Amino acid sequence: MLFSRNSSLSNRLFRAGVLAAALFVAACANNAPSTGVYDPYEAENRGTHEFNKDVDTYLVSPLSDGYGVATTHGVRDTIGRFSAHLALPNDVANDLLQAEFGDALHNTGRFAMNTIVGIGGLFDPAADIGLERRDTDFGETMHVWGMAEGPYVEMPFFGPSTSRDTVGFFVDVAMNPFVVIFQDPTQYIGIVAYVLDSMGTRYDYDTTVDSILYESADSYGQARSLYLQNRRFELGMSGEDVYLDPYSDPYSDPYEDF
Repeated sequence: MLFSRNSSLSNRLFRAGVLAAALFVAACANNAPSTGVYDPYEAENRGTHEFNKDVDTYLVSPLSDGYGVATTHGVRDTIGRFSAHLALPNDVANDLLQAEFGDALHNTGRFAMNTIVGIGGLFDPAADIGLERRDTDFGETMHVWGMAEGPYVEMPFFGPSTSRDTVGFFVDVAMNPFVVIFQDPTQYIGIVAYVLDSMGTRYDYDTTVDSILYESADSYGQARSLYLQNRRFELGMSGEDVYLDPYSDPYSDPYEDF
């Protein structure tokens, strides 16, 4: 009982710390540009990128290959649907924080239907009646609130991000209703589903990922470019604001300044 209370207290303190970090990073990020490439920690990021490539080479890629061979595409799709289903309460919370009340109602209806009719999200009957997922996250919420994306960040294990999206990621994890409400081991179901879905995605897009990580002249620069371009497009940015990389020469020495 004492362990349970201490565990609950630790979880609350962790969530409070994450929220405090979000406010601190958001305040700092407001002075940083959200256009072009803002990568003041490039040397450190490149080191993390090399670490992530090693993790992919010796751990993620082999495990994903084994997982992909052991499962069918249908099984991987089912796990992907289940993982996305468990993320819907976070979508709804962020919709409300963004004052997107129509999206909140839409995602709530999707969650209710797929929970009941779709057997806990294993199937997706909601999509058949036009209730496709409208996904969002706390990083987008901070963007809506006017907070700049901040410096580009390469996260260990998780890859490309920005300071704003890094904080958003951890806030979404800490505030996930399944983590907050349920106790061990139920609260980890979503994490397990996310990991399996990620391995399935790595397997299904093996050729594309390998071309970026192992066949590019500068895999770090290409991963950064793709992430910033796609993320800014998701957030509704357009034109030159989407992406402008001053390090666009794929044949230049990426370490010449270090």
